[in-house]
Amino acid sequence: MSELIQSVRGMNDLLPPESAKWGHFERRATALFERYGYAEIRTPVVESTALFARGIGEATDIVEKEMYTFPDRKGRSLTMRPEMTASCVRAYIEHAIAKREPVTRWYYIGPMFRYERMQLGRYRQFYQIGVEAFGVAEPTVEAEQIAMLDQLYRGLGLTDLSVLVNSVGGSEDRPRYRAALLAYLEPLAEGLCADCRRRLATNPLRVLDCKVPGCKTIVAGAPSVLDHLSDASRAHFDGACQALSDLGIAFTVDPRLVRGLDYYTATVFEIVSGSSELGSQSTIVAGGRYDELVGGLGGPPTPAVGFALGIDRGVLATPGDPETFLAAPDLFLAPLGDLARRRALTLAHALRGAGYRVEVEHRAVGAKAQLRRAEKLRARLVLVLGDAELESGRAVLRDMASREETQVALDELAGAMAVRSATGSAPQTG
Repeated sequence: MSELIQSVRGMNDLLPPESAKWGHFERRATALFERYGYAEIRTPVVESTALFARGIGEATDIVEKEMYTFPDRKGRSLTMRPEMTASCVRAYIEHAIAKREPVTRWYYIGPMFRYERMQLGRYRQFYQIGVEAFGVAEPTVEAEQIAMLDQLYRGLGLTDLSVLVNSVGGSEDRPRYRAALLAYLEPLAEGLCADCRRRLATNPLRVLDCKVPGCKTIVAGAPSVLDHLSDASRAHFDGACQALSDLGIAFTVDPRLVRGLDYYTATVFEIVSGSSELGSQSTIVAGGRYDELVGGLGGPPTPAVGFALGIDRGVLATPGDPETFLAAPDLFLAPLGDLARRRALTLAHALRGAGYRVEVEHRAVGAKAQLRRAEKLRARLVLVLGDAELESGRAVLRDMASREETQVALDELAGAMAVRSATGSAPQTG
């Protein structure tokens, strides 16, 4: 026997009914983003490694330890995207979008890849939906994005949410804060984990993001970045907080909040869910400003802000049994015999063209088995079609909820469905 081939560890199949719940989550998100003026962008899964090394930061864990990187046949180093912002910025520059329009709003959806330690809701192939807004320097845009996310999650039924915000300042603030942070951390270096001791030389802000208990205890007493902001950076952050208050969004300023990507400047934010389904992975979305990234990758100086939300964790936190998200058939056609199956096929074709979801049993099985399947699929109506029904041109249409039965002419089945839709549920399109 040949060896059984299985999926790659950390890269999982998504099957019904879970995929139905994912589809519901994705449709709600993208429809909402479009109402806010965002349009979809799709970029390649594979990019030049240099894009992520320069964009994310060579001293980040993502670039140092987590990327799927390989040479192509010509020896060029390529990487499966670990995140999407750098790809969006590359596309923004490459296609000279800044010359076409002063403000650009994009959203994206798709798989990302990182070789990291797996936990509940965190895998090596994971899925994100995110938005990027280019060309707006005012702090109201990040507040608008946070409010949009609050609207999304609450609309999906998530209630135990916490919005955390901070400012990491700009390039003019970093040297002052870096010096203050090093002055605090270096005498305590022996108590830090090996990764954080290395980060002291490369990127000490990453120490603030460490999840090792000993490091978290040390970091608790570290100086706050908010005390080292310029007047302009402080005014921007205050403006973002005021806009959130104006929108009625409750939030907490967390001076220890930093992001794991070097391109962030000014406002950063996270939304944390209290859902018991998430375990320790409680952050469901994160983002912030990256006003220097477009210019740093060779484009014109362009303010920008965006976020990425994890679909895997978002779906876990969304209440509801996945089975309930599966689309139930409007009609289940239960044919008995070859001639009945042929007629059922033509009836189903016409009804589907009219917008109804119709299931036809193609297998040669009995009426009881077909009715059991109709029950499992949660079909709204069932029509059994046998020799007698073919001869008379009439059949019984059964309502599976009320058990009401109605005689209908086969040639008028579409009309009978329309009448029922007018008095009950409408045809499900899309």
